[in-house]
Order: sequence, then C-alpha cells, then structure tokens
Amino acid sequence: MSATTDPTPVYPAALRLAGRRAVVVGGGVVAQRRVLGLLDARADVLVVAPEATPAVEALADGGEIRWERRPYRDGDLADAWYAVAAADDPAVNAAVARAAEAGRVFCSRADSADDSSAWTPAVGRHDGVTVAVIGGGDPRRAVDVRDGVLEGLRDGTLAAPHHRGRTPGVALVGGGPGDPDLITVRGRRLLAEADVVVADRLGPRGLLDELAPDVEIIDASKIPYGRALAQDAINEVLIERAKAGKFVVRLKGGDPFVFGRGFEEVLACAEAGVPCSVVPGITSSISVPALAGIPVTHRGVAHEFTVVSGHVAPDNPKSLVDWPALGRMTGTLVILMGIERIAAIAATLLANGRAPETPVAVIQEGTMPGERRVQTTLGLIAEAVAEAGIRPPAIVVVGPVVGLT
Repeated sequence: MSATTDPTPVYPAALRLAGRRAVVVGGGVVAQRRVLGLLDARADVLVVAPEATPAVEALADGGEIRWERRPYRDGDLADAWYAVAAADDPAVNAAVARAAEAGRVFCSRADSADDSSAWTPAVGRHDGVTVAVIGGGDPRRAVDVRDGVLEGLRDGTLAAPHHRGRTPGVALVGGGPGDPDLITVRGRRLLAEADVVVADRLGPRGLLDELAPDVEIIDASKIPYGRALAQDAINEVLIERAKAGKFVVRLKGGDPFVFGRGFEEVLACAEAGVPCSVVPGITSSISVPALAGIPVTHRGVAHEFTVVSGHVAPDNPKSLVDWPALGRMTGTLVILMGIERIAAIAATLLANGRAPETPVAVIQEGTMPGERRVQTTLGLIAEAVAEAGIRPPAIVVVGPVVGLT
C-alpha cells in the first residue's frame, strides 16, 4: 500500500530470499531490525560493520549470521540478491547504494528513502498471511495500518478465509456466555472461515450477522429430528456437511465441554472419520458471576468452588450430583440449568448443612442486554425467584462470596 500523494510509483513484490545472500552494512539498532527481518525470511545474512549491537553480535556468535568486523569496502555486495545500507555514516550508505545500483542489486537505504531502490515495509504475519505496508514516506502511518490489519485478522473482524488447501471437517467452538466480545480470538477466526455454522440458542448469535451471505446457518434448536434424539440429529448434520466437503463450525454457548455435550459430538465425528477440533470457550459458570462483580473464590472467604448441573432434581434417581456433600461444603457453589428446580435444590442444601442466611445471587441472561439479577439468601431463594419471574437461562451462585458485593 502506498500513499496517493507519493510521486514515486512502486511495484509491490514479495522477495523469496531463503538461502540467498543479503548484505547488511552497519551494525546499529536499525541494522539489527533489518537483520531480524531477513532471518525471518531465512536469508543468508552477511553483516559488514566495525561494531554491532549485542543482539547482532549474539546472532553471529550463534552462527545465525556472518559478521565481517570491518568497514564497508568495494566488492562486499558480490553475490548479493539484496542489500541494506544502515551505517551511521551517510557517505558509506551512499557508496553502498551506488554499488548496488551498478550491480543491479535492490538496496534499501535506511537514511534516505529517495535514494533507495527498495523500501522496507512495515511487516506482520498471521496464519500464513504476510502483511506489508508502505506508508509513502510516513513509517508511523504504515505501522498503524499494519497493526490495524493484523488485529482484524487475529480477532476475526477482518475475514480472510482459506480458499486453497482447506480441509473439510468440524470445529467445536465455545462462544462464551453470550456477549459477542467474549468469544476467543481463535473461535472468531474459525467462525469467519466457516461454510456452515450450526448454532446453539445460547451462543453469541450476534456474530452470525457478520457472516458472508453464502454461509449456511443452521439453528440447532430447530433441526427436525422426529423420533430420533435431538443430539443424534445434530451429529448427523455435522457429519453430513463435513463429508460434503464443507468446513463446519458448531457454535456453542460457554465451553463445549462444560455441560455442552461437546464430547458426544467429538466421538460421533471420530466414529464417522470426520476431522474435529475443539476451541475452548469462556464458561458462563465463572464469567457471568465475574462480570456481575462476584468472585467465585476470595482469600479468606472461599478456597473452593464447585460447578454443577441442576437439570435433574436432587431426588431424581438419574442425578449424578452428591447434593448432600454440597450441603456440607462451605465454598462457592455455582448451579447451571437449575432455576426450574431451585426450590428442591435449596431444600436439599439446607437439609444437609447450608445455613438459611447463606447469600445467593441469581443472574438471568448474564452478559446480554436483558441481564437481570436477584440477590437473596438460600432460605428465601425459591420465593425470590418466583416473585421476580426469573426464567432460564440463569445462573445461581451460592456462598459467602456473594455477600462481598
């Protein structure tokens, strides 16, 4: 990229210098930066300078570059493909530039862009993409543009999907508690590359509006499954689309492996021979209380926290939770999917040792615009939830940490 006001037109090209000679004249800080960039390109680097920075000297001692500890002289650019004139003396840089011009070697002169046959751009790399920006004589502008592009690539706001060498498969992406800003950087990047997105109701649905028009979006809660189990139907959709050559993102709320049935999807893909990767997400069991100002642990108050599912009542034979043990504990208890059975859960905790005055917070639709919060005690929780009309999804936090806010 170059500024439209720049009178000198440039032809952007990417030099493949791996194994090819690059000569750097000068050993100061500027030369050091150029050396590091050339090493990233795997060039055969020769430094010519009487003195050098400790970093350059260390590279020479380690055998990564060759350093001729002397002034520049005619003939140093022999066999060079690229030259950098970065000496402290402008006369030396001018001599290097003249020699490069005579030998048809492209040369970047650090002290004079006008006298350079090659300009060094602001460079950054991400996921196989090299971003190189020329600011038309304004290096700081070039850096700002480069950083903006890299940030967009890294957080997924600048879509750059792979079009060659793409591998069909499935990625289970934890979308966090619901706020689109709380998905991971990798999760957002993979979402931007998806051909198909199978989305949960509790995932960050606001991100779906940013997808390209040709991306197939499937609402997991509306997949027709007839007499089959809903999860089986979801597994079938993931496998079918992946086997059709698509890259499928299964966008889930929270973390795929925290009450998300994600591992069932991993096993189904493995059995079908479909590649499957997992991107962890920020679980709502910790993030929602944190954003509401409730730490799940605090020195001198809680040395433990336990996360349980309340989708099965404590007296149900199918429950795998040791509710009596939770009643005897003094740490923080976070209950997911338990709001519809909160009366029975509270009664069980009280019957097994939790005090009625134990602080409790209930957070509905945490991190979302419709977030609501009720703070009460364990003895009054059932009445408070009913009075406030709290409905799923909601998280219940039980323990002394609630009283800190």
